[in-house]
Amino acid sequence: MKPTLLILAAGIGSRYGGVKQMDKIGPSGESIIDYSVFDAIRAGFGKVVFVLNPKIEKDFKTIFEPRLAGKIETDYVLQKLDNIPKGVRFNSHRVKPWGTGHAVLVAKNAIHTPFAVINADDFYGRQAFDILGDYLSKLKNDETHYAMVGYHLAKTLSENGSVSRGICSTQNKLLTDVVERTKIYKDADDKIMYEDNGVRHTISGNSLVSMNFWGFTPKYFEQSEAFFVDFIRENAQQLRAEFYIPYVVNKLITQNNADVHVLESHNQWFGVTYQEDKPVTIAKIKELVKTGEYPENLWK
Repeated sequence: MKPTLLILAAGIGSRYGGVKQMDKIGPSGESIIDYSVFDAIRAGFGKVVFVLNPKIEKDFKTIFEPRLAGKIETDYVLQKLDNIPKGVRFNSHRVKPWGTGHAVLVAKNAIHTPFAVINADDFYGRQAFDILGDYLSKLKNDETHYAMVGYHLAKTLSENGSVSRGICSTQNKLLTDVVERTKIYKDADDKIMYEDNGVRHTISGNSLVSMNFWGFTPKYFEQSEAFFVDFIRENAQQLRAEFYIPYVVNKLITQNNADVHVLESHNQWFGVTYQEDKPVTIAKIKELVKTGEYPENLWK
């Protein structure tokens, strides 16, 4: 059974200042998404599903449908604020989407195999797709042996500002906890720091972090939907509350309703959190093309 790739592409990056999902970073105009799909195809994935913001749906399809036609089965779903349980009314002033956990849920009718979840603006590397694709291909749809690709923190930082990362705790290669740490950065002495309630802490560069690269089965939809019902009833009137994937994962682990295998990647992560990250990303892609990791034109 070939796994499915679910790409979360509904966000409109406020820090980036544009629609980075479609920004050109490859030598032939490829976006980071193109490289993710290319790696997924090489790793044996049989379908890709995009979660989109309705505002970018038309432009997104204009770009990607011609590129992917005949390469891999594709589907599109929209993350809308009113994709919530019937009878629940949300704050009419709400603009922000309901979060990554909600973005996964809106794709439940488009996914029928074990699946991977990734961000649209993160470059994960070929090795990560290979190891997770192999893991997912061995799962049945009703299994709850999930997975996460973990990266070493030092390989996930931006030189242009602070980042947020899910710091992972593990035991026997199983995830025991994910704690979201915001404002992680290198200080003037090249030490990695994070801030919590205004207090600065050091953290090891070897710490495993989640870059939102998860592996689930369709059983996950049923489990997370139950949590989302409670979440939305409590937070429907909030303007910024979000339903995150790590929240669901931690709940499942705590309640012994799933286990999450941590698959380590030694790839260098990079992405476009800030506009200043773009030239760095372009240079790194150029180097990967030069070494033969990718062709100069992915879809030629």
